[in-house]
Amino acid sequence: MSQSKWPQVQEKLMLIEKWARDGLTEEQMCLNLGVSVNAFNIYKKRYPELKESLKKGKEIIITEIENALIKRALGYDVEEVKTSIRMIDGKETKYTEKSRKHIPPDVGACAILLKNKDRGNWSDNPMKLEIERELLELRKKIEEDKMF
Repeated sequence: MSQSKWPQVQEKLMLIEKWARDGLTEEQMCLNLGVSVNAFNIYKKRYPELKESLKKGKEIIITEIENALIKRALGYDVEEVKTSIRMIDGKETKYTEKSRKHIPPDVGACAILLKNKDRGNWSDNPMKLEIERELLELRKKIEEDKMF
């Protein structure tokens, strides 16, 4: 029977968190660590600190993406800097032009945010949402009836 590689993986928990933050897949992490995907999944179940490292790394990137999506949904201004070199009287002169550019709000980003942040009022399928509400009420009623 082969020896567990957990001690080597355990030493790299901070690196695993960084890899998760950088967007690496678990398969890529397994390659970097020299362990199989199956062993990695076993370690996740057996060692909560591995699961926590993955979770912390993913939370950071999800927050960054969410912030970028919010910025895109609302629109924003950006400063553009253009540098050019012109020949004047036989001399090279460097010119820098600064301008502000407005990036308009993105309707797609708005839709994604509203569907995820305010599900009660925004949905592709409002009938499904109503059915889910009714189903929840029925489940609550069934639980209440079981108590009596």
